[in-house]
Amino acid sequence: MQALQILIDGFAISTLYALGALGFTLIFGVSGVLNLAHGGLLVVSAMVAWYVGTALGADAWVSAAAGIAAGLAVTLVTYGAVVRPVQRSRAIPGAERELFVLTATLLWGVMLQELLDYWFSDTPVAVKPLLSGTVNFLGVRTPINEFLTAAIAWAVMGLLWLLVNRTDIGKRLRATAINPRALTLLGFDLERIYLVAWLIYGLLAGIAGVLIGSFLGSGSSYIAGLTGSAFTIVVLGGLGSVSGTLIAAYIVGYIETLTAYLVSPALREVPALLLLIAVMYVRPQGLLGKR
Repeated sequence: MQALQILIDGFAISTLYALGALGFTLIFGVSGVLNLAHGGLLVVSAMVAWYVGTALGADAWVSAAAGIAAGLAVTLVTYGAVVRPVQRSRAIPGAERELFVLTATLLWGVMLQELLDYWFSDTPVAVKPLLSGTVNFLGVRTPINEFLTAAIAWAVMGLLWLLVNRTDIGKRLRATAINPRALTLLGFDLERIYLVAWLIYGLLAGIAGVLIGSFLGSGSSYIAGLTGSAFTIVVLGGLGSVSGTLIAAYIVGYIETLTAYLVSPALREVPALLLLIAVMYVRPQGLLGKR
């Protein structure tokens, strides 16, 4: 029974990780930004959803919508107040801007953690499940919400695939990832394309944060772990590779689940980080990455 429970929980966790990491991958692929405040965006979404649902007594779906809106808002603040000023600064040499953006997002993530500690304390909380109750699945009693969160995550990822591959906006995003200079020469406004990418990223982060919060719980202390998991997934899969991100999310998700069940929940993130170190030595471009 434990093996089946690990398979079920691992699948749900991996799917949620994939949803969160896809936004991380999208932003890096389109704008070259590794956002180290990623975990902070997820936790802000979860904490707002928890507050609206618990402290204000709102319906679970209303609180989820509030959490997603909060995640989107903080994502836009991250882009407009943290990333863009560094990218536009004339005082920073062009060759060093990526490093400064990386540092700025890291510090912003720390600030978000301190703000969440101040407003909500550092005690972990659970977001209201979208559906309550349990179901008997092959002899294992599993919360209905666990299946629902995985289904929603896959539905969102399917919509993202359609957006990227079947719409003009998606074509521009892919073209920007390949050759932004060519788009500029063709008369496209890169600023608008980058803004669209961050909007999509904000929605993905908001949804992933709320779903993770309803399944695993959330709190300011989760920020570093969520950022580390997303970074591990993206590097393991290959920077900018969507297919690699999906594969890596399931590898990391199942490794963490196995560790939590068979060793200790406190050590669930350690094996994945060790795997990341090994990959950086043996295959730094990741599973399906080209750079």
